[in-house]
Amino acid sequence: MIVRIMGEGQVALGDEHLAELNTLDDELLAEMQGGDEEGFRRTLGALLEAVRRLGRPLPDEALEPSELILPGPEATLDEVRAMLDDDGLIPG
Repeated sequence: MIVRIMGEGQVALGDEHLAELNTLDDELLAEMQGGDEEGFRRTLGALLEAVRRLGRPLPDEALEPSELILPGPEATLDEVRAMLDDDGLIPG
């Protein structure tokens, strides 16, 4: 799967990591619904760090279609809320 972190680039990530990312996504969704700005910041950072740690960065010149687009680390709660669907940022 190709994941884009807005403002950073693309990462190739194996499907075997989706369960870990979905756990963080569920936490992020709950914090957003509860208006927990501090928790949101912490969990968004953890989610992005997990993608960076588990994935393999693609070269800047590679323009692969992204299957998943995540907000950058500076995204606000309202910006991320606008990106969400019922499943959160990560489907499943």
